[in-house]
Amino acid sequence: MPILNIYKYNIGLETGGVSWIIAGLGNPGVKYAHTRHNMGFLTVDLLAEREKVKLNKIKFKSAYNRFNFAGANCLVMKPQTYMNLSGEAIREAAGFYRVPPERILIIYDDISLPVGKIRVRPKGSAGGHNGIKNIISHLGTQDFPRIKIGTGAPSEPSMADREILIKSFERAILAAECVIQYGCQKAMNDFN
Repeated sequence: MPILNIYKYNIGLETGGVSWIIAGLGNPGVKYAHTRHNMGFLTVDLLAEREKVKLNKIKFKSAYNRFNFAGANCLVMKPQTYMNLSGEAIREAAGFYRVPPERILIIYDDISLPVGKIRVRPKGSAGGHNGIKNIISHLGTQDFPRIKIGTGAPSEPSMADREILIKSFERAILAAECVIQYGCQKAMNDFN
């Protein structure tokens, strides 16, 4: 059953002290570590590193940890299901902690955006992204915030692109902080 149906009328009701989920999308394994599809993984890794937390707990088909970020108790996760099945992991975590879709922030790659450009959206279609398509299917809604990181053509980024992408990860973290503290509209105004 999609999570929207379960928690539609429990907005703001949290258990276990988690008020937001931040999920970075990617594919597990060394083979995919630096590919363009792993922008979500790399961004949440940088976030965890800055917060001096390791994403080393395993549950919800994910590597994750919980910590305070942007004044909120957040569960930060990297689904280990492979990109196309990311919704399974996110639905499990959201169901367990009763986090409504509008407080599930997804960070992922977008090959249609130029390298290093980020775009914040409060909701929307999958736009051809199979990971987002699976999340929409499992949550039963497309009304969840997201931060897209532009990667250009799908392949391994060049060294020059990697330098640009690291800066985009830093901007995506600032955008995530803005979404949590002030909402998507302000984040869109400041970062798009």
